[in-house]
Amino acid sequence: MIRRRSVLERTAVSAASNQPVRRRLSALSLSAPCIASSGRTSIWAPLEVELDLWAAEGRTARFWWRDDDAVEPTAALDRLLQTAGDTPVALAIIPDRATEGLARRLATSTTVSVLQHGIAHLNHAVPPAKKIELGAGQATATMAEALAAARRRMAALFGAQFRPVLVPPWNRIADELVPLLPDAGFVGLSTAGTHRAAVPGLDQVNSHVDPIDWHGTRRCRPARDIVAETVRHLSARRQGAPGCEAPVGILTHHLLDDVAAERFAAELAVLVGNHPAANWLDAREIWPV
Repeated sequence: MIRRRSVLERTAVSAASNQPVRRRLSALSLSAPCIASSGRTSIWAPLEVELDLWAAEGRTARFWWRDDDAVEPTAALDRLLQTAGDTPVALAIIPDRATEGLARRLATSTTVSVLQHGIAHLNHAVPPAKKIELGAGQATATMAEALAAARRRMAALFGAQFRPVLVPPWNRIADELVPLLPDAGFVGLSTAGTHRAAVPGLDQVNSHVDPIDWHGTRRCRPARDIVAETVRHLSARRQGAPGCEAPVGILTHHLLDDVAAERFAAELAVLVGNHPAANWLDAREIWPV
């Protein structure tokens, strides 16, 4: 049997062996001057300093971008794609609500990949329990069958853009369901924060930085705080902290229509895309099928 390499083996590359392609986002001219003129005095200075440390060590800091909840073409989705430019974005799309119009809208994009965002993004928890679709006492075999059916619909709608990677709504999934995912046809799992215990045949790569204050204002947090959080994740990886080998995942939600979050994502895309020691990974690199 041929062993399928883990995502960490596939993407762990040094700057010396794989210089990232520089990406400039022409659609973001409004934000580019802010970065270009920072002079290490802007909110981005700590991130620039951290990336320079990666460069000094001859290493490449890896990022990936996930955006959740897409179901149909919208003005907000158009802004997201314009913001991203040629930066790869993985759209976590809700299978039961995804439209053929969305598939047509994305079909010509070479930088968008599609992940599976649960089944219908319905909450089955009983208050005051935290919201969850893939859990709340439902039979695991039934959930696995429903996920497999939704996966088949996603594959039919989005073709080669689709990666059989599960993104659970609210980033929550019952522990007992995870080992059933490979048999349901999934090669990957993406939640938030730290990884779960390894499951053979399932590569887990999570999101780590979310600009939104979900427990307070439900709007974008102060940019300095988001930059500081990003730097902490990068520093942990550079120093070899246990469990910190995966690329740093940036999570956005385009349907929030949050101007500050959009600007943050735009400027981060430019900075990472133009730094010689940073690289945006495509989900198709993380989860080749």
